[in-house]
Amino acid sequence: MEYSAQYAQSLQNSSEYWLKESQQLSWFQAPSKGLSFQPDNSYQWFEDGHINTCYLAVDYHVEQGRGDQVAFYFDSPATNAKRSITYSQLQQQVSTFAGAMQRIGIEKGDRVIIYMPMVVEAAVAMLACARIGAVHSVVFGGFAPNELAVRIDDAQAKLIITASCGIEFDRVIEYKPLVDKAIELADNKPLKTIVLQREMSTAALDKAGDMDWQSFIKDAPAASCTHLKSNDPLYILYTSGTTGKPKGIVRDNGGHAVALRLAFNGIYGMNAGDVWWAASDIGWVVGHSFIIYGPLICGASSVFYEGKPIRTPDAAAFWRVISEYKVNSMICAPTAFRAIRKEDPEGEGVNRYNLKSLRWVFVAGEKLDSSTYHWLSDLLKVPVLDHWWQTETGWPITAPMMGWNNPSSARLGSTNKCTPGYDICVVDGQGEQVADGEVGNICVKLPLPPGASTSIWNQPARFQEAYLAEFEGYYHTGDGGYKDEDGYIFITGRTDDVINVSGHRLSTGEMEEVVSSHEAIAECAVIGASDSLKGQVPIGLVVLKAGVTISNEQLQNELIAKVRAQIGALACFKDVFVVQRLPKTRSGKILRAVLRKIAAHQDYQVPSTIDDPAILQEIEQHLTKFKNG
Repeated sequence: MEYSAQYAQSLQNSSEYWLKESQQLSWFQAPSKGLSFQPDNSYQWFEDGHINTCYLAVDYHVEQGRGDQVAFYFDSPATNAKRSITYSQLQQQVSTFAGAMQRIGIEKGDRVIIYMPMVVEAAVAMLACARIGAVHSVVFGGFAPNELAVRIDDAQAKLIITASCGIEFDRVIEYKPLVDKAIELADNKPLKTIVLQREMSTAALDKAGDMDWQSFIKDAPAASCTHLKSNDPLYILYTSGTTGKPKGIVRDNGGHAVALRLAFNGIYGMNAGDVWWAASDIGWVVGHSFIIYGPLICGASSVFYEGKPIRTPDAAAFWRVISEYKVNSMICAPTAFRAIRKEDPEGEGVNRYNLKSLRWVFVAGEKLDSSTYHWLSDLLKVPVLDHWWQTETGWPITAPMMGWNNPSSARLGSTNKCTPGYDICVVDGQGEQVADGEVGNICVKLPLPPGASTSIWNQPARFQEAYLAEFEGYYHTGDGGYKDEDGYIFITGRTDDVINVSGHRLSTGEMEEVVSSHEAIAECAVIGASDSLKGQVPIGLVVLKAGVTISNEQLQNELIAKVRAQIGALACFKDVFVVQRLPKTRSGKILRAVLRKIAAHQDYQVPSTIDDPAILQEIEQHLTKFKNG
């Protein structure tokens, strides 16, 4: 395939293009058309097709004679455990767990919360849900009980699947007490909580509905794959929202499978029998798309890694995994490589391993800085490829097509060109396209290609309000940037208050809500500041209530504890500065855009609407202290 012709076809006749792509998969009932518009002008992909994602990911490969091929390599330096699971073994485990769920009354359309560490049983649970048409929602184990409770209520979950504990470096985190607290806080009460007991710490099963994993699956009948409509939901994945209420991004079955097949083969250049590693967590979209569904749909072997880039046991952990499993390609966030570089600046750990199997490395999730790019490229001697996508899209918007002939080369600072079906336009505040090289709002012309979400669970109007309302005819990505004369896309940063901490998108609005609940705080602003390791970290600017006396150390410790309890440690909220006032407009609106520029050490214009320009000097002094450590 040649990029220019293929990409042009994907835009000029998108329905025909994607219908042809859909024929690469095995459908129970093949779709007769690609794109369908509804009376309300909404659209669907492969409307009359019937499919099952678990069948594509598991059963199909067994039927094709690949049952003895490894589906997952499980590697857990956190627990010193390793094992491999073949496609046949995976089929048996998934069908049994699916049958156990059916036995207790879980049916097509029911929602299941999966709150687990990086163990293969989490993949079994996800695939089992897909097998019977239950809608899974994986919640990252680092989230606090109230965040889990919000998701239990929003999804109206009938079942929770969890483990007794997770591992964070050398620390055991007990999950069951967190789940118990979440159920206590939630209005919706699930029927049962299934617990995978881990030998590092076993959980007390003393609540109504608690059940051990092994007891749950004992003598369960094997479930067959349910025939699902293409647009039946596969999963809900919650992402931070600027309103404080998380958005449940809904992924369909048919469009998702078609898009991931093209992405895994075309973008990542992987095929059946190849070994692939997505160094992420199942709680995030990368884990869904490219630890579980993408590689399995395409018949590859996927590395399932329970560990960190450093301290498990050292900064050569990634190189060991690549060498041991003969990884052909991988995807990872730049922050992981920055952590490795910090511990091993000369990259000496590479010399201990044979990395000849590695063809190229993809990075995503945050900006790839030039220093990290050059360090990694020089160290590994393979292409280092930046690309860009979002939870909402489910697969890359911009990337090189490494599985096609003459893929576009990397251009430092760019996330590459658009992938099939994505027509990016850069527009100004009025929705008018700007010239090449000019920064504006990164938008995608509608309709979005298969695989991209078009709805938010339980909030039908919110998708329209959040993504489609600002610029008519476009999906607004919320990112700013520009396109050069050759069609390469450059992302400059977020245009809203969602910051990116180590690849995790977190709402500063949610953090502000937590900080402002402290009894000493009159008002606050939380902004993202650049961080060489994590990409961004949040900084709190707080104004105390009149007459309040509290030491800075006590206030900071209490606020850190509150954010950790209500959002989670992954927020990395550590820096708080007390200020006399926050910069505002005369109408009382906090000038967050100005604060973000100060935190990023960028030049800014003092707005004519500011009520007191002098207050900016105090803010600058505090943020200079942060920069200087």
